[in-house]
Amino acid sequence: MFPESPIGVYDSGVGGLSVLRAIRDALPQESLLYVADSAHVPYGEKTQAFVLERAHALTDYFVSRQAKAVVVACNTATAAAIAQLRRRHPDLIIIGVEPAIKPAAHLTHSGVVGVFATTGTLASPKFAALVQREAPEVRILLRPCPEWVGLVEQGELAGPRVDAAVRVPVAELRAAGADVLVLGCTHFPFLRDAIQAAAGPGVPLLETGSPVARWLRHQLQERGLLRGAGTGDTQLETTGDAPALAALASRLLGMPMEAAATPERWR
Repeated sequence: MFPESPIGVYDSGVGGLSVLRAIRDALPQESLLYVADSAHVPYGEKTQAFVLERAHALTDYFVSRQAKAVVVACNTATAAAIAQLRRRHPDLIIIGVEPAIKPAAHLTHSGVVGVFATTGTLASPKFAALVQREAPEVRILLRPCPEWVGLVEQGELAGPRVDAAVRVPVAELRAAGADVLVLGCTHFPFLRDAIQAAAGPGVPLLETGSPVARWLRHQLQERGLLRGAGTGDTQLETTGDAPALAALASRLLGMPMEAAATPERWR
């Protein structure tokens, strides 16, 4: 591994692009390789064993590409696989994402925090341990919203269908006293405007992209792997439809993007 080596980032689909965007903003000199495992989206409705299998396959792929770090830009995959990945690759920087429970616990005035996530994340022992560790005195309300993942994957970020999908879940948690809302899936920041409109302008919405980018920078710096000056490139790959990923990523990231197919062996 060298400072010039790429950073691998993956998710089941396009949700992890919200994390990729934060990494690109914080570390513009780094080369990034993003894999959308779109052939298997969504992870949130898959078994833990299947998600772990995909985590091993994609991390092995990043290692074959000489990656100096891997970011598991998916809450479900982090919960299912991060410990096993670190045991399998002890010399590789491997960073996961988890819902922003700790900052939410510090921000709440009502003592009630609402968490939107996938079924897989909310049912995981790792998430239960996170809540117990970071917010033992706070009431945490959980609301699985797998349909939100589908909206983002279809490129629906606004409009009547999106408003209808977010209105009821947000209203439920707000009515139950939640004054801070956690976006516990990397797809959900792309629906931020609709969620904020439903929640009200003064309600904090917490996501994880920026904290992940800061921690990645710290880890690279500690190991002497930060790349020097310059502008890194961003490559997108998918186990699904490459033209579809390019079109959707261009819209989500606000710039023209191209995408290629991940080699067959890793699909």
